[in-house]
Amino acid sequence: MSLEPARRPTLSTEVLGTLRRQITAGEWPVGTRIPPEPELMRQLQVARGTVREAVRALAHAGLLEVRQGDGTYVRATSELSGAVQRLYADQASTELLEVRAALEGQAAHLAATRATDKDLAALTATLERRAEAWTAKDFEGWLAADWEFHTRIVDAAGNALLAELYRNLAEPLRASMSEFWELPGFDGADPAGHEDLVAALRGRDPAAAARQADANINATAEWRGFAG
Repeated sequence: MSLEPARRPTLSTEVLGTLRRQITAGEWPVGTRIPPEPELMRQLQVARGTVREAVRALAHAGLLEVRQGDGTYVRATSELSGAVQRLYADQASTELLEVRAALEGQAAHLAATRATDKDLAALTATLERRAEAWTAKDFEGWLAADWEFHTRIVDAAGNALLAELYRNLAEPLRASMSEFWELPGFDGADPAGHEDLVAALRGRDPAAAARQADANINATAEWRGFAG
């Protein structure tokens, strides 16, 4: 059986790979504008058409967003995350919360037996920062701490694939919470639910941890008006 000669990737494919690595490594964070074409051409030592072809492919994959007259911005750090954002751009889908509930429930169940004392201490510290940010009316700080709390639980589950899937929901989930600051009666400093979840983890009770994670998602659904 003969083998076909190995083929070198095209220049545009190499440039695409370089840009993609910049994005996935976080060198260009989500929401930031990437260097303009002339700068990319200079750094990569390629022609304008090669840069445009690579950017076009990454935009089609959902990693970049080209804004006419403004520039090109990082939209997502993976193709899956970009696809989720395209599907749920309205930020108002029960399906997104249902998937989040499935992932967080399983993560809490696993973390109840796998979380270390260091994990539990970090979760408590994160909740303290969350409450402090809310009191200081620092919504970005509150949102960052809240998201960190949930991702720490997912990480404590000790399942790399579960963590990767969860992080691909990061941007649409964070965006869906952007309006919470204005909701009447919403108290982002209230530790109820979150502290109960940590207590279940400390008690090494997988069933209770999963139930509390589910209850937290249901509470979010009610605030967003999804329950019914």
